[in-house]
Amino acid sequence: MRDVVLATRNQGKLREMAEIARPYDIRILPLPDSVEMPEETGLSFLENARLKAQYGHKATGMPVLADDSGIEVDALQGLPGIYSARFSGPGATDARNNLLLLERLAGKAQRTARYRAALVLCDGPREWSAMGTWDGEILTAPRGLGGFGYDPLFLVPELGRTAAELRSEEKSRHSHRGKAMRALCALLAQGGEEAEADR
Repeated sequence: MRDVVLATRNQGKLREMAEIARPYDIRILPLPDSVEMPEETGLSFLENARLKAQYGHKATGMPVLADDSGIEVDALQGLPGIYSARFSGPGATDARNNLLLLERLAGKAQRTARYRAALVLCDGPREWSAMGTWDGEILTAPRGLGGFGYDPLFLVPELGRTAAELRSEEKSRHSHRGKAMRALCALLAQGGEEAEADR
């Protein structure tokens, strides 16, 4: 069993990533309370993930996995993107972010969107990275009680349900984060350093 620290305070991500990693014999550990994560100053999901992974590794001395992810909405020219978690400003919450997204999309016919995830695992001089994408549409009202973030608004057309209506194993199978994590685990097994798992 390989122990890896996940560089996040988001309990939803922690639970989700632990479930995805378990079949690969990877145990996901929470970030120690004493470690303060750096400000996300990168201009892409991958830059932010790398920044957090490197910082976390230096602070803990452990292999550290960092995720940066968010939702890109076509009618908003790709926003909120890397600002997804703080879309509604200081003190942002999932509820406030979702409400602002609905306000910005009011009256717009185009509802296509995609979740993107970038993962970086830093273990000393070695790094591995992977990307994943999940296509969907934004509803006009939330549905479902599961998941976190924008999941209640994110409709998966081929399943006819939102991400918040999926069972955890279903979400892991289809999601951007699940795709990226499986690609990363395959890289670890093969000795590669970068992968993309968009579909």
